[in-house]
Amino acid sequence: MSKKLMGACVFAQSGGPTAVINASAYGVIKTALESPEITKVYGAAHGITGILDGILYDMAKEDPYELRLLLNTPSAAFGSCRHKMPDPEKDDRDYIRILEVFKKFDIRYFFYNGGNDSMDTCKKISDFMAKSGYECRIIGVPKTIDNDLVGTDHCPGYGSAAKYVATSIAELYKDINVYNIGMIAVVEIMGRHAGWLTGASALAGLAGTSPDLIYLPEIPFDIESFFKDVESIYNAKNNCFIAVSEGIRYADGTFVAESTPSATDGFGHAQLGGLAAVLSGMIKQRTGAKVRSIELSLLQRCAAHIASQADINESYLAGESAVLHAVAGESGKMVAFTREADSAGGYRCGITLQPLSVSANSEKTVPREWINESGTYVTQEFIDYALPLIQGENSRVIENGLPRFANLKKILI
Repeated sequence: MSKKLMGACVFAQSGGPTAVINASAYGVIKTALESPEITKVYGAAHGITGILDGILYDMAKEDPYELRLLLNTPSAAFGSCRHKMPDPEKDDRDYIRILEVFKKFDIRYFFYNGGNDSMDTCKKISDFMAKSGYECRIIGVPKTIDNDLVGTDHCPGYGSAAKYVATSIAELYKDINVYNIGMIAVVEIMGRHAGWLTGASALAGLAGTSPDLIYLPEIPFDIESFFKDVESIYNAKNNCFIAVSEGIRYADGTFVAESTPSATDGFGHAQLGGLAAVLSGMIKQRTGAKVRSIELSLLQRCAAHIASQADINESYLAGESAVLHAVAGESGKMVAFTREADSAGGYRCGITLQPLSVSANSEKTVPREWINESGTYVTQEFIDYALPLIQGENSRVIENGLPRFANLKKILI
């Protein structure tokens, strides 16, 4: 049993938001406020930059009702960032500043909610604190619609985004099949290097509204094979419905969307987009058919109106578990999900911890055996994996016919 550690905690959010990231925030905040070992509960503005700038909010001064509304509030309620922490061996100024802030406010617990790069930030800070001799327990809380974090069966945020994608595909299928005039539709779905979200489009097949072709970044893209597949389906059906991941690449590694990406984010990742329009233009030139391009864009990550209740519950559980494990003495770990069977043999989410080094700067891709031989669709194994994660309807507060989101006071300390 680790010794009891008394002190304040700080929570922060990083990277791209999701429909349920605030459910994890609520899990951390509520559990921390109820923990005798945690003397103060703070939220940092805009991720790690809020700690560097000393912009912290006092969570004890928030209305409990408003905090509970975080369960169904999309985006990052405390603000996010894409701040790349340098190698502390080369530049330790950020780390010295964080240590100053932690000492000033007696912060002994740090919970960082994010993806691959955020887990790298957690690890670097954890290592620096240990080297500095400052006792601080640091736990990463996972989050990403891309579902590409190594060490966890799935990620908070993925189930809701997958539910939105599958539902949107089903609805689009109905729309594009209205007319007796043939049409080819290309839908672009998020996913730079991993096709988990695009693969979820196949779930629409359970409603009889599946895309004809699905292309993931795990399989090198061949334009001639693509044209052949599209033309074959279009000639047979007078329609062709295609789901593509934004990150599909040619065999030489070049993104189909942009041979030379025009922008990168704070971590140097290519900012992709416009793939559906690029492919639609190619198809139009090749076939002369009526072609429509559709980009789901940010709606994939903020569609709280159709969030999976399973995802909301598990996201809260991730935040709650982070605090409970930290208070019990754990540090330098990330909360991770395991897939277990309940008493009836169905799906149940379990909790474990993984060293931060497992997830930092690593990506989990869709297994090759979960993609068909031709690379144009996913297998039943993928559908069996994703289906339990989209279950349950979001129970949210409605006012004036619109969702009621959390309205935090964000009182500075």
